Amino acid sequence: MAIDRRREAAGSGAGRQPAPAEENGSLPPGDAAASAPLGGRAGSGGSAEIQPLPALHPSGGPHSSCCAATAAPSLLLLDYDGSVLPFLGGLGGGYQKTLVVLTWIPALFIGFSQFSDSFLLDQPDFWCHGAGKGTELAGATVTGRWGDMGNWTSPSATPFSTASWGTTSNRSNSSDTPPLPSPPGKGNNDSNCDCHAWDYGIRTGLIQNVVSKWDLVCDNTWKVHIAKFSLLVGLIFGYLITGCIADWVGRRPVLLFSTIFILIFGLTVALSVNVTMFSTLRFFEGFCLAGIILTLYALRIELCPPGKRFIITMVASFVAMAGQFLMPGLAALCRDWQVLQALIICPFLLMLLYWSIFPESLRWLMATQQFESAKKLILYLTQKNCVSPESDIKGVMPELEKELSRRPKKVCIVKVVGTRNLWKNIVVLCVNSLTGYGIHHCFARSMMGHEVKVPLLENFYADYYTMASIALASCLAMCLVVKFLGRRGGLLLFMILTALASLLQLGLLNLIGKYSQHPDSELQLKLAVGMSDSVKDKFSIAFSIVGMFASHAVGSLSVFFCAEITPTVIRCGGLGLVLASAGFGMLTAPIIELHNQKGYFLHHIIFACCTLICIICILLLPESRNQSLPENIANGEHYTRQPLLPHKKGEQPLLLTNAELKDYSGLHDVAAVGDGLPEGATANGMKTM
Repeated sequence: MAIDRRREAAGSGAGRQPAPAEENGSLPPGDAAASAPLGGRAGSGGSAEIQPLPALHPSGGPHSSCCAATAAPSLLLLDYDGSVLPFLGGLGGGYQKTLVVLTWIPALFIGFSQFSDSFLLDQPDFWCHGAGKGTELAGATVTGRWGDMGNWTSPSATPFSTASWGTTSNRSNSSDTPPLPSPPGKGNNDSNCDCHAWDYGIRTGLIQNVVSKWDLVCDNTWKVHIAKFSLLVGLIFGYLITGCIADWVGRRPVLLFSTIFILIFGLTVALSVNVTMFSTLRFFEGFCLAGIILTLYALRIELCPPGKRFIITMVASFVAMAGQFLMPGLAALCRDWQVLQALIICPFLLMLLYWSIFPESLRWLMATQQFESAKKLILYLTQKNCVSPESDIKGVMPELEKELSRRPKKVCIVKVVGTRNLWKNIVVLCVNSLTGYGIHHCFARSMMGHEVKVPLLENFYADYYTMASIALASCLAMCLVVKFLGRRGGLLLFMILTALASLLQLGLLNLIGKYSQHPDSELQLKLAVGMSDSVKDKFSIAFSIVGMFASHAVGSLSVFFCAEITPTVIRCGGLGLVLASAGFGMLTAPIIELHNQKGYFLHHIIFACCTLICIICILLLPESRNQSLPENIANGEHYTRQPLLPHKKGEQPLLLTNAELKDYSGLHDVAAVGDGLPEGATANGMKTM
């Protein structure tokens, strides 16, 4: 066959043993690189055979100098998790532990920044300046609840019912407060918005926030949503741009410059003179915050051995959630939005010390063939960890010495377009992330919205801590599910729960209301309507909690999954795509609020349909649990999907193993040695025109 002839020509007659297939479809360490032109070109002698310590090019060979510039680096150096990391002591090395802890600390500051909008831009209760507190406050608050009346735009924060009108402002709750009247009519709404000055009752523990500072109520309410857009849009652009830059210049420079500029823009936000300046600076603050989030996530993944990656990432998530839980206390302590903004940003000053403490990612240096810098860093790490050179059993340093003359080879994320499997995996995870974070707002609105009347959920702090508690429970459940089902199985389970909660909430609740409209008598009509409302409210809350719980896990697990299956050379770029997709999902919340909740039902239906598509697409993903991280695009291409359940003995598997696929098609070998083949050449011969 043509394939066999090409393989024989590429191997120069060297006997190559077929690699055993891994359980999850990925190749054993170094096998993916073996399909690259290591010793397969003519004139390289018998170097094509894989040995424990492979010689990339024979020292006395006539072509050794030219092969050094064109052949792939040593298999030993490409096997970072199996060779380099154990030589440095793994995660047991004291310095590596210090670096991991240093990636956890900023997660607290990131949690403060990500949830600051709930306090800076919360829509407060308001009434005309100089008017009585009771009647005007009630009218303003009820107007906020019935957002479709008059010209009022409903508040961006979670709505509150009449039970909380007298307790959600920063005024003293004296006993002589008059009783709250019934919901006002349209005229009362117009009279509130006809005022030229207002008094505010802020529910978040602040005396003044952005809304009360610049009177962003009535006709100016849309500016609050634009201010929310600015941070999210800044995060989206930041993920996309800083991800590409981090793959090109390194993680450390992006982390440093993002820290410097978030200090500049974040502190300037506190000095804003109008809402336009505030929104513009928040965009740049979000841009820099994205760079910090992205680089820390990648550094954390690249520092860890395979068995510790998930738990270390989850610890960082718990630290960020600690910032979410502490945020109300921080707001109550500051009392003013400008002080709160400054206090959120100032801790990033500590990260300026990272330039002298935190080294560049050694894994990235090795993957991009920057061996000179990698050698210096390895010597530095061995000195810090007190590792003796005699512990280098596999001969990492001698192999590294041979590769010092090699030129760096950096890759941009756009190269993924030419791959066969990798781009599909990234697209699937992008859609999962978009769906998870997008539908999360639908469930949150259903639980906190005005149609559900639950006394516990009619207070700002109850709403806030309910959301935070659901996220915490979701992360705890993720730890257990991923441990037993793996990455793909856990993602599939949470996506199925999200789809069920969404479809039941959309279909079952409407079905209850439909059958309650056809009673036999007037008494049955009253009982049916009362029972229907009560049952619908309870079911809506239950489905919303399950949906928020599962959708949060879907979004978080999609980001982590992408970090594992994306090769090191483009890891930040792939992470940027998935995180930007998550930002687009979160962006749907202020868009719906800007349109006064119009189109909310269609919004929920679209995302519910996306969950069904995602369930099918998740089956196409590989399993990355306990597997080495792919270092280059060739490694990432060899992550192939496998059935969720192992096939029985004697049963023919539907999906070929890696070894069978490679030996049958020869596509990877053809790609490795066929650079000089005609343009029309394929795996099975010449393509007919």
